[in-house]
Amino acid sequence: MTYRDISLWHETADALVAGPALEGSNTVDVVIVGAGLTGLWTAYYLARRDSTLSIAVVEKDVAGFGASGRNGGWMSALFPASAAKLAAMPGSSRDAALRLESAMRASIGEVERVVQTEAIDCDFHRGGTLTFARTVTQLERARAHVEEARAWGLTDADLRLLGPAETAEHGRASRVLGSTYTPHCARVHPARLVRGLAAAVKRLGVTVYEQSPATLVEPSRVTTDRGAVRASYVVVATEGFSALIPGARERHPVAPVYSLIVATEPLSDAVLADVGLDDFPTFSDYRHLIIYGQRTADNRLVFGGRGAPYHLGSAVKPEFDREPRVFANLRKTLVDLFPAVAGARFTHCWGGPLGISRDWMASVGLDRHTRIGWAGGYVGDGVTTTNLAARTLTDLITETPSQLTDLPWVNHISPRWEPEPLRWLGMNAGLRAMSLADPEERVTKRQSVIAKAMGPLLGGH
Repeated sequence: MTYRDISLWHETADALVAGPALEGSNTVDVVIVGAGLTGLWTAYYLARRDSTLSIAVVEKDVAGFGASGRNGGWMSALFPASAAKLAAMPGSSRDAALRLESAMRASIGEVERVVQTEAIDCDFHRGGTLTFARTVTQLERARAHVEEARAWGLTDADLRLLGPAETAEHGRASRVLGSTYTPHCARVHPARLVRGLAAAVKRLGVTVYEQSPATLVEPSRVTTDRGAVRASYVVVATEGFSALIPGARERHPVAPVYSLIVATEPLSDAVLADVGLDDFPTFSDYRHLIIYGQRTADNRLVFGGRGAPYHLGSAVKPEFDREPRVFANLRKTLVDLFPAVAGARFTHCWGGPLGISRDWMASVGLDRHTRIGWAGGYVGDGVTTTNLAARTLTDLITETPSQLTDLPWVNHISPRWEPEPLRWLGMNAGLRAMSLADPEERVTKRQSVIAKAMGPLLGGH
């Protein structure tokens, strides 16, 4: 399989050819493990901050190989933890939680600025996010979502409840009782974004070693199968692949959980007239088992969701990227949302691992003693969060006091996952439970007892 075979995004990205690998040993100021969005954004801001810094990035495959290049393309303001959970963290406060949420919204604009400055053609378009409510219980959750937003000071300009007619002006899904709409999201082509960022950092003098798998991360040194890089600072930016690297998995203990995606052919004008989504909002609904979608610049629907199993021992293998049962369910779910798509051909399907910490809390930090930095645990909300993480790491590494380094996720240490096989049993039991929560609600017409019981175990508050 070639890199272009990974996903629709990789197939339609420009110049998807691996660059030079590391040969022998090298010494730099900062070495970054992982050429995804976290690693490349960090290299970008460090190089912009101090042009005298020597920076190297080591990557197992090709820049954008992992979740950064194969996600759903949501540049959203979503953070894995709620404002209430952030405010309740030790040393945090309501103001700190609000500052983090504000920083997330501002990060969308920062990405847009860099995309324009560096001329990165990634189909960036601010169309917001439309979240459908298609049952009575989903509509109750939509109303509760808006009420919670109001309690935290957000207004209609941030999130508003729409009725069926107003929803249809944005997107015309079936059986809609209402929806919520937020403008705080942009659609992007993720592989073009990460490949464009890789080109930008190279122009700034950053060395990117591709096809150079890290085999050990330790203070002041990253060992690969092609040689070693010594550095004053080491940054672990490996997210769902952290479990594969000794030294990375201990400092960044996330579990790799798979999310899968399908894509249609470019849709006809007649089908698009039924679907809507004319301003290209990303879309989802208020079911418990997560789904996410976008209308692409070439008028496909790209649609993903959870449902793939967690694999024993945090295993990550290429064959796990494809689960025929999950792909079939995704195609069925998308047609149920937009019946006009029933006759369209599905041309692509793919998947990949994302990183989940034990408390469902993303974190970024720097150990001053070892000078090892990290960021991740994005729980699938990483396209924007990686940018905020990188700017925070840049301030931490350059010892620049800022409002970013005082946010509640900085230097947060998540608890470790349970040992196997308890982790495998718990993760897959949780997935099974959430898969049953939506059918339960269809039968009872009430909020799911299963989902409520599982909430605290799945990062809820």
